[in-house]
Amino acid sequence: MHFYEAMLIIDPNLDSESVEKVIDKFENLIKKHKGVVEKVDKWGRRKLAYPIKGRSDGVYAVFYFKVDTALIRELDRILRISDEVLRFQIVRRELASTSLP
Repeated sequence: MHFYEAMLIIDPNLDSESVEKVIDKFENLIKKHKGVVEKVDKWGRRKLAYPIKGRSDGVYAVFYFKVDTALIRELDRILRISDEVLRFQIVRRELASTSLP
């Protein structure tokens, strides 16, 4: 298993309950595939540097988790087709930087 960090920008037009459902969906997907979610930072609504899909702001959430490398492709595929997620990025964290912020 490797350590990863994923940042999601969620559609700001969703109500807070729907945003929580998106976060829970991603978290449950990781757990379903025997991953471990170390921490979830909910940054809340932030202004975007440039418009994405006609939105000028988004709801940010950062996940710190540990999974097998094979799951990353599946996470990428699911996030790509999710209408609620405007943008996302998943990066592998190096061993030296595995302590959470």
